[in-house]
Amino acid sequence: MNLWQEYKRPTTVADAVKSLAAASGPALPIAGGTDLLLDLKQGNHSPVHTLVDLTFIPEMSALELRGDELFIGAAVPVNRVALDPLTAAHAQALVEACNLIAGPQVRNTATLGGNVAHALPAADGTIALTALDAQAEVAGVSGSRRMPFTSLFLGPGKSAIDKTKEIIVGFYLARSIPHSASCFKRIMRPQGVALPILNCAVWLERAGDIVKDIHIAVGPGGSTPFRATEAESTLREKPLTEETFANALDVLLGQAKFRTSARRASADYRRHIVGGLFKDVLDTAWKRAE
Repeated sequence: MNLWQEYKRPTTVADAVKSLAAASGPALPIAGGTDLLLDLKQGNHSPVHTLVDLTFIPEMSALELRGDELFIGAAVPVNRVALDPLTAAHAQALVEACNLIAGPQVRNTATLGGNVAHALPAADGTIALTALDAQAEVAGVSGSRRMPFTSLFLGPGKSAIDKTKEIIVGFYLARSIPHSASCFKRIMRPQGVALPILNCAVWLERAGDIVKDIHIAVGPGGSTPFRATEAESTLREKPLTEETFANALDVLLGQAKFRTSARRASADYRRHIVGGLFKDVLDTAWKRAE
């Protein structure tokens, strides 16, 4: 049995959206397809009539500076994100996250947009983009719009994007500024493919010994990608000392909603290890920003 009936290859974002809307049956966009094709083959996804291939759209494969921002198309493979000098210069946390996604063969095919579209609260690329305060460009029949990155998610595996009518075009990140840096790390348990027990990303700007600004993301810290906004407020405009870190960790533990996963770790274990991971990531970003 065929996994789909029609396969479209549009060359513009507008044509891709039209192809989705005009399909005579259930339609979905596809780029890397490393998860979607497997789900279709194994019967873990409802039948699809039309697949709309996004990899022939130049806009969605772009990785470039646009004014004061870095643009990464949603169809850019994660290995290209990991290796590109622009992401190394402006989004080091994202480079580190992409280097940890699956294995080399998957990274050569899987896309950053696909990593995000699954709406998993601890996806490596998603947590890095959360800490980097990314914005997403989304296209539909009424045109394109920008939205805050975290508003793409409704719950575990539940995206705010209607994949049958809309596509994520790409992501915008602020260009690096002096005395700013980011870092991503995770704790994982090998299970064929290493799955994260917990991951963390931090972006910060420092002014001497003062944390001028900071973004903190932890996964999974809730049902959607978790931004530790209260811990950020605890650290912002303060010196980075053992005392301020301890206060920030207490606040983070109070805000985060860690959950138990039978395949990965219990909520209690995650609460136990998050302090060490958070401090490691924070210290690395702090030193990089010096």
